[in-house]
Amino acid sequence: MIHAEALSKSFKLYRSPADRLKEILTGRTYSRKFDALKGVSFTVQAGETLGIIGQNGAGKSTLLKILTGVLLPDAGTIHIAGKITGLLELGTGFNLDFTGLQNIHLNGALLGMSRGEITEKLDQIVAFSELQDFIYQPLKTYSSGMVMRLAFAISIHADPKAFVVDEALSVGDAYFQQKCMARIRQFKEAGGAIVFVSHDLNSVKVLCDKALLLDEGAIVSEGDPDTVVDSYNFLLARKSEQCQKSLQEDFQQGMAYGNSKVEIVGVELLNDRGNETGVFASGEGCTIGVTLHAKEDIEDLTVGILIRDKYGQDIFGTNTYHMKIPLRLQNGENCRVRYRIDEFNLGPGKYTLTVAAHQQDTHVHECYQWIDKIQTFEVVSGGDFVFIGLSRLKPKVDLEKI
Repeated sequence: MIHAEALSKSFKLYRSPADRLKEILTGRTYSRKFDALKGVSFTVQAGETLGIIGQNGAGKSTLLKILTGVLLPDAGTIHIAGKITGLLELGTGFNLDFTGLQNIHLNGALLGMSRGEITEKLDQIVAFSELQDFIYQPLKTYSSGMVMRLAFAISIHADPKAFVVDEALSVGDAYFQQKCMARIRQFKEAGGAIVFVSHDLNSVKVLCDKALLLDEGAIVSEGDPDTVVDSYNFLLARKSEQCQKSLQEDFQQGMAYGNSKVEIVGVELLNDRGNETGVFASGEGCTIGVTLHAKEDIEDLTVGILIRDKYGQDIFGTNTYHMKIPLRLQNGENCRVRYRIDEFNLGPGKYTLTVAAHQQDTHVHECYQWIDKIQTFEVVSGGDFVFIGLSRLKPKVDLEKI
């Protein structure tokens, strides 16, 4: 459906507009080359969703603009079997002085819709956007959420074979985001190909069949979303000044990464009776113990836990920094941090535990050690309360005759 081969794109960066003019007039170089994409290749099949993640400036938006024809690559080829539409930056393909109705005709034409197609689908587009009361108002009077509604409604009604979604979708309200996601799932089930770019890593894990990680214009990891998201966390840790490469091989085996100033030497999961176990009844007590060893004097230590479900979705995470528990260790000293949970209110299913030791609130500042999936455990139904879902909320019910 979508096949990209060795896509590359570079731009000239100038210190000022005057430098651009001097380069044109004199022929001398007053710019530096910036490689936004470097040999990016991937394939998205029909009915498949590809997630793209990476830091700001990694090349994600440039790639989407090439996919949608806004930019042309300097090198490489791209083949798309059919029309591709989607959401890029808000306002792309719109005229702020035109009304919403005029912009439907303008944007629809830019997406390859004929005048007859636009007229035929006009009522459906307006109804989906839920902008009936504002459709004759200039777009410059719209909020960002209203612009997103209109852009999505036009794009999804253009009968594309492939659809791209950037962070523009995040500006909408929760109700309309759910409406858009439902429509995207319908599009996928009908055989459409989707490219999804987001900083919401949980969304990438849940919605995507595979993912790739971009950094400085190149693909540094690709495969199943769970593995690629782990690679992204590793990348962020590596980019802190103090994080060394000594544990890179361990990480590639799915074990650990960090600079090892503090090592996690033991993790235990205990039930109500204090016994180590890998199976818990939903609602019973649980203690998560993390034992650490310091190889240097550490004045600022944070210990965190993260529970994920079988899809790799983050279910619960916290750390001692957010719980306002200051920790410091001397060289050679050991300590044990215990998280006591009176009611382990998770739904039945299989879960993994990740633990981390780092500085301040996240592992990005200075990562001492992060160990992914260090423990697996299962939660089974408790006999006192039957429910479905991820959370055991146990509501109280009052009945009142009216």
